[in-house]
Amino acid sequence: MKLKIAPSLLSANLLNLKREIKNIKKAGADMLHLDIMDGHFVPNLTFGYELVKQIRKITNLALDTHLMVTNPAFFIPKFIESGVDYISFHIETDSEYKKLLRKIRESKVKAGIAINPETPIDTVKKVWDYIDYVLVMTVHPGFGGQEYIEECTKKIKDISNLIGKRNIEIEVDGGINYQTAKLAKKAGANILIAGSFIFSSNDYNKVIEGLKNV
Repeated sequence: MKLKIAPSLLSANLLNLKREIKNIKKAGADMLHLDIMDGHFVPNLTFGYELVKQIRKITNLALDTHLMVTNPAFFIPKFIESGVDYISFHIETDSEYKKLLRKIRESKVKAGIAINPETPIDTVKKVWDYIDYVLVMTVHPGFGGQEYIEECTKKIKDISNLIGKRNIEIEVDGGINYQTAKLAKKAGANILIAGSFIFSSNDYNKVIEGLKNV
């Protein structure tokens, strides 16, 4: 699969978000990653669906939404309405996860399951027929700027082997830089989410091109 770069807007300059989105698209970003946190599932608060509606109006980049929330059933319809293209949530948060995944797909949005560093990969086996991608967290979710957990590279590889020939993408989020991007890509990931590594740079073009060529 084609390697895609998804800058995480959590690390962007939120006071100049429109300009940041324009610049990141010009620099070659394939999608935009949206970290949605409710202050309960993780100890942080971020974007709401009303802001995402406004983001949808100013870009045609795919919007990749990661729900780090305790009640995904409440949020999923609202983010579908906001115009996102991908929605993932954590399987631990709702016992009716298959129903939620079906709802996402029926809305013509790609459905994904997010896997924390401590989540067993056997979890993924339960949802093969309901998902379009797996989001592998290579840090503990909640805050940007954390270091990549190297033990997660094996998890990416194991999930890739389990996927086999299924048309399921693998996203990786957490501590992505040139070195860790190379590890994740080699292990089988095709979507790399990077926040501070891109947005703390003075040259978005150079960093995104570098990530695409690891």
